[in-house]
Amino acid sequence: MGKCKFWTLRSNFQGQAKLSDFQLVEEDIPTNLKDGELVCEALYLSVDPYMRLFSDWSEVGKPVVGEQVARVTDSKNAKYPVGSVIRLSSGWRSHTHVKDVSTIDVMPELGDLPLSLTLGVMGMPGMTAYFTLLDVLKIKKGETLLVSGAAGAVGSLAGQIGKIMGCTVIGFAGTNAKVKWLKELGFDHAFNYKTEDVGKSIDRVAPDGVHCYCDMVGGEISFQVIKRMRDHGRMVVLGSISTYNNSTETTGPYLFSDILTKSLTITGFIIFNIREKWHIGEKQMAEWIKEGKLKYKETITNGFEHMPEAFLGLFSGENTGKAVVKA
Repeated sequence: MGKCKFWTLRSNFQGQAKLSDFQLVEEDIPTNLKDGELVCEALYLSVDPYMRLFSDWSEVGKPVVGEQVARVTDSKNAKYPVGSVIRLSSGWRSHTHVKDVSTIDVMPELGDLPLSLTLGVMGMPGMTAYFTLLDVLKIKKGETLLVSGAAGAVGSLAGQIGKIMGCTVIGFAGTNAKVKWLKELGFDHAFNYKTEDVGKSIDRVAPDGVHCYCDMVGGEISFQVIKRMRDHGRMVVLGSISTYNNSTETTGPYLFSDILTKSLTITGFIIFNIREKWHIGEKQMAEWIKEGKLKYKETITNGFEHMPEAFLGLFSGENTGKAVVKA
């Protein structure tokens, strides 16, 4: 009988997450499956900033939440025979006993694209970028779009989609190398928020203000952007990575007067709420990649045993593009 390995929380995070918060556990892989059940083995696993927030609500001892792409190794389900490749949200597990196949996601049509993209451009980050710009912000040609966390899995795609739609795109990232990459992707302006003044940078390249803001980080950067948004500007909050590791509640500065006087629209958006529409975005993203309009990077960590390190690297800026673990 084989063993399944899975990562759990040894204790809930207190401020900055650390390696000692995680524990690797083993259990037997079931062999006597019931009709309709299957077992799969992870091929690629996703690590994403949202897992830090979700883990605050997770039960200690349970697998850390997350998506993976896996291959079926044992099956009593005709729809998913041995060898099938599936995408599912089963957490940080090397093997998964699937009792309810409704938890399995429909795989996108990849063609000759890498399988790992089902967790990136063709997965949650790509769909977040696509539907944020087209359905939520309803971006228009000629507008100015600002993206924070612009070198990450979502931000790098959002900026490129903005360019495809005919916008002027501004991006902020945390290293000079990432800024260089953003310019290679076609961003009109890119800045290192650690070495350049955010407000002054925006004033210089967008003196009339910003129409749309795609926010991944929250905190001080978002404060500076909101102060510089145009009347009737639109902002989508996709994350707040700058605050996830705060050990105490923070308050202010308060920007309600700016929101009021500029008639701003601020929307929180979670892509899992519209999973039934993913096939639309997946098809378009694949076409843009094949046409050379959309580029991507992956930061791949080898080895299931390194899941925590890959996750913690998200908060120290070690990834460019999508962070993925190859099991």
